Amino acid sequence: MRDLDLKTLRLFVGVCEHGQLRQAAEAAHIEPSAVSKRLAQLEERLGLPLLTRGRRGAQPTAAGLTLLEHARALLYQQERLAADLAAFRGGLRGLVRVAASVSAIAESLTADVAAFLREAEHAQLQVDIEEQVSSSIVEQVQAGRAALGVCWAQVDFGRLATRPYRRDRLVLAVPARHPLARERVLRFEDSLAHDQVALGPHTAVYRLLHRAAAEAGQTLRCRATVSNFDAAFRVVAAGLGVAVVPRELGLLHAAGGALVLVELSNPWAERRFAICHRAGDELSPVAARLADWLQARAAADQGLGP
Repeated sequence: MRDLDLKTLRLFVGVCEHGQLRQAAEAAHIEPSAVSKRLAQLEERLGLPLLTRGRRGAQPTAAGLTLLEHARALLYQQERLAADLAAFRGGLRGLVRVAASVSAIAESLTADVAAFLREAEHAQLQVDIEEQVSSSIVEQVQAGRAALGVCWAQVDFGRLATRPYRRDRLVLAVPARHPLARERVLRFEDSLAHDQVALGPHTAVYRLLHRAAAEAGQTLRCRATVSNFDAAFRVVAAGLGVAVVPRELGLLHAAGGALVLVELSNPWAERRFAICHRAGDELSPVAARLADWLQARAAADQGLGP
C-alpha cells in the first residue's frame, strides 16, 4: 500500500465529521470537486469503499470507520509533533486536547483551564476541551485523540497513567416544598420512593445510582432524564423530582430558594477525579505543563496529596 498523505486523511475526517462533502470542502477552503477526487483516489489506493453517499450525506463504511479511527490518531500525532517542535522556538506554544466528563467540566475544569491560560507564560498555548462520558474519555486518550483525560477516578483506566485531580461530594437536590426538604442528612435509598431526575444512561452518575438502587433491592424511578446538571436543577426547581448532584454546583442554584440540598450519608457520595494520560508515552511539553498545573492547583485548593 502506498503512503497516505495527511491532507487527504484530513479531508476524509472532515467529510465524516460534517457528513457532507460540500461542508468539508468549505472548511478546508477548497472546491468540492477536488475533495471528491482525492477521496476517490484514496478508495482506489486502498481498494476499499470508504464512504456511502445518499440523501443523508456521506457516511463511513465499516472500512471507513476503521480508517477514521486511525486517521484521527495520526492527525493528532502530527499536531502534537508540531506543538512539541514549536515549544523549542521562542517560548512554549501549542495545543492540548482534553477529554473530560460533564461533572469535571461543570464543576472545576473550565475555571482551572481559564486560569491556566491567563498566565502570561501560557499566552501562546491553546486548550481544547471536549465533553465525553468516562468510558469514551479512556478510549480517546488510549487512541491518542486526546492528550489528557479528566474524569471520575473509579473508572477502569486500563494501562493509562493517572494522577489525582479534584474531589467533590454528591448531595440530593429537592424542591423547597418537597417532603424530603426537611431532612438534613439521609441515605440515597430513602429517596427512591420519590420521582428522580437523572443524567443520561451513558454517564457514570447514572450507572452509580442504578447500582446503588439495585443493591438496595429497589429501582430508580426516573421522572425526567436530562443531558447536564443545569437542566437537572431547573427540573428539580420546577417540582418534578429530586436529583443527585455535585454539592458545589448545587450551592449556586440553592441560593435562589427554589430548591434545597440534603446531604447523602452513602460512602460513594464522596468522589475523586483523576487526570489520565498514556502510560510510558512522554507527554508533550504543553500537555505536561497543563497536567502539572491542574494537579498542583487542585492540591493547593483541596489539600490533595500526590
